[in-house]
Amino acid sequence: MASTEGNKLWGGRFVGDTDPIMEKFNASIAYDQRMWDADIRGSKAYVKGLEKAKLVTTDEMNQILQGLDQISEEWSKGVFVIKPGDEDIHTANERRLKELIGAPAGKLHTGRSRNDQVVTDMMLWLRDAISTLTENALQLVSTMVERAAAEIDVLFPGYTHMQRAQPIRWSHWILSHAVALSRDVERLQEIKKRVNVLPLGSGAIAGTPLDIDRELLRQELAFDGISLNSMDATGQRDSVVEFLFWASLCLTHLSKMAEDLMLYSTKEFSFITLSDAYSTGSSLMPQKKNADSLELIRSKAGRVFGRCAGFMMTLKGLPSTYNKDLQEDKEAMFDCYDTVHAVLQVTNGVMSTLQINQSVMEAALSPDMLATDLAYYLVRKGMPFREAHGVSGKAVFTAESKNVTLNQLTVEDLSAVSPLFESDVSSVWDYRSSVEQYSAPGGTAKSSVAAQVEYLRTWLKKQAQ
Repeated sequence: MASTEGNKLWGGRFVGDTDPIMEKFNASIAYDQRMWDADIRGSKAYVKGLEKAKLVTTDEMNQILQGLDQISEEWSKGVFVIKPGDEDIHTANERRLKELIGAPAGKLHTGRSRNDQVVTDMMLWLRDAISTLTENALQLVSTMVERAAAEIDVLFPGYTHMQRAQPIRWSHWILSHAVALSRDVERLQEIKKRVNVLPLGSGAIAGTPLDIDRELLRQELAFDGISLNSMDATGQRDSVVEFLFWASLCLTHLSKMAEDLMLYSTKEFSFITLSDAYSTGSSLMPQKKNADSLELIRSKAGRVFGRCAGFMMTLKGLPSTYNKDLQEDKEAMFDCYDTVHAVLQVTNGVMSTLQINQSVMEAALSPDMLATDLAYYLVRKGMPFREAHGVSGKAVFTAESKNVTLNQLTVEDLSAVSPLFESDVSSVWDYRSSVEQYSAPGGTAKSSVAAQVEYLRTWLKKQAQ
């Protein structure tokens, strides 16, 4: 049987066939075919560099470009046929190019290595992926900001340590998560700057000995800059790691929000009701309405961080430049992209369709949540806050001793704790007055929340430019 090794991109010095199990173990075509478009775009730019360096004729360049366009059409129509010897997307496209145009196809790889080719493909793919995820995240932030604006008058309990803490606006809670997402968008834009650096022209390790104009390649592929060092360019995956970490942090933010919403949707809280479109039932209990969308959002954070930690461990022990271990990068990158892409869209659906139960939210406010306001009342009368905090605590103890709520204490009860309490203390027992006192920037007063809404609306417009 004739050896097939000579048909591989690396086959010349090898004798005999690869073990079929090794062949499958080594291949990445099953998943890196997702980069077919980036691979073709990179090759089209590269052949223009070859033509400028007079390594292919203008006629050969045009044949290669036409062949690559035909391959692109086959991929886009779903008719490209992957063959058993197609180790990866680069091999598959070059093999098909040779079938279409013959000998000139063999010149395309002149001076290029799969080491600089694959990282170029990945940066092109990741650049597009980042644009898509940015749009998804901005849509979610916009949905949340507009919901906050529409429901700005709704009050409900704010929690710390899972205990009722102080009265806040529902919109203030929404915006707390929108602000975290806005940072995620800004982080993603920062990562994009480092992604957008051209590795092509770095060769396998040492660079290229041919007169390839890397500036031409940069312009053709719309990169912002050119890699500085060929060893670093072919062996580093910082941008992939940054993306995996970004995905982990973004989904951690969304997981936190989902956890809150899950609690708020329980019968015990009943603050919100999820749309049926984002809920499921039980196969056993007919009454159940499960917040599966939120539970899955929460679970995906663990999945994505697992990818991040796993790939970091792969990188930790590698020597310099390209090693086949780096093949682990693509599955992690694709999986995290797919996961975040889905989560952002589902979260947007949840946030745009859930219903709030305003009367239940406001009924959950209780006078004990105004204990801090009682301390502030004394502060405004000149008492140091540390002392006022203690006095307020004694008032809480008095109410508990009498088995009444804090606002049911009489002026006499309170003045026994401190003579500074007078009849105007009754003004403290008003939840709307309570939230309105937090009017400093960042607070939960209506004016402050409205300012947050306007800030984020302006920020969204800037991102869209």
